[in-house]
Amino acid sequence: MATYRPFSRLLALGATVILVAAACTQGGGSGGTGVAQSLIDAAKKEGALNVIALPHDWCNYGAMIDGFKAKYGLTVNENNPDAGSGDEVDAIKNTQGQTGPATPDVIDVGMAFGDQLKTDGLVQPYKVSTWDSIRSDMKDPDGNWYGDYFSILTFEVNKSAAKSPTDWKDLLGSDYKNKVALAGDPRVSSQAYNAVWAAGLANGGSLDNAQPGLAFFKQLVDAGNFVPTIAKPGTIDQGATPVTIRWAYNALAHKDAAAGNPEIDVVVPKTGRFLGVYIQAISKYAPHVNAAKLWMEYLYSDEGQTNWLKGYCHTTRLDDLKKRNVAADSVAKLPDITGAVFPTGAQATAAKKVITEGWDSTVGADVK
Repeated sequence: MATYRPFSRLLALGATVILVAAACTQGGGSGGTGVAQSLIDAAKKEGALNVIALPHDWCNYGAMIDGFKAKYGLTVNENNPDAGSGDEVDAIKNTQGQTGPATPDVIDVGMAFGDQLKTDGLVQPYKVSTWDSIRSDMKDPDGNWYGDYFSILTFEVNKSAAKSPTDWKDLLGSDYKNKVALAGDPRVSSQAYNAVWAAGLANGGSLDNAQPGLAFFKQLVDAGNFVPTIAKPGTIDQGATPVTIRWAYNALAHKDAAAGNPEIDVVVPKTGRFLGVYIQAISKYAPHVNAAKLWMEYLYSDEGQTNWLKGYCHTTRLDDLKKRNVAADSVAKLPDITGAVFPTGAQATAAKKVITEGWDSTVGADVK
């Protein structure tokens, strides 16, 4: 998943108001309280924004989309909400030159995709006006992509169908026969392959060695404990995937929505505590490039950041927000990430390759 911008309005004394649109692309202050009117006008002329892979319960994207539409009056075409990061990249590749609603303007993918997107020329640079307050270790210096939010991997448990594990090794026990699932296909889903990596961290692996994660999931398969079904709220509620490894913000949002029916437990494992970063980027072939820039400005404004915080997501402008006491109630409810580790972009890229390319040969479970 992005960051926001302050504004670039100079009010000249007298009757003249000068809007300096260029400032919106050059980084700057903290709050993100305004956008150049020229950008708003250009986006409204385009009339729409095409997004992909944004489930409404993922990091509070439902409120984010509604807020953007209410603020600017644009149509938002929502495509394939349950797609994985790899699917988003393929959507850019497969719709080049097209202008229909299925052609992505913007994408929200795992950080491991960032540098490759830039190398392959699939994205275009744009620096939001809050650029300077985005964590420097979570953004491309040229503005081709920038981190939006991050979280820790957890075990989400339907307590009526399984007892709560405390750590990764528990999942290998006989109590978890046909009960452990991923929330995506690890061959294409950032959430899923990061879960494999996290398991590896707890079982002899490291940020530079993701192979033990594949070995762990091979053990789960051999024990009969792994369910090769992509877990969703419905499968969790029904007990088909009673223990699901997913980001804390997804698990906590589902716990809130379930409201005790069924009773959901969200467990941060004792070991293998792993933080995954998502990034925003504008497609090089975006049919609504100004709407895409305006969307980025909204995401990285204080208003947009607050939407993500309400969805239990740590944002990449969080340090700045804390300094200014923005959305303090939501910040206080964020999940505990004590002891968790962050991969670098290079480590994330390498681990993604190991897991996505090695899953079939090592684990052999066709997740769908």
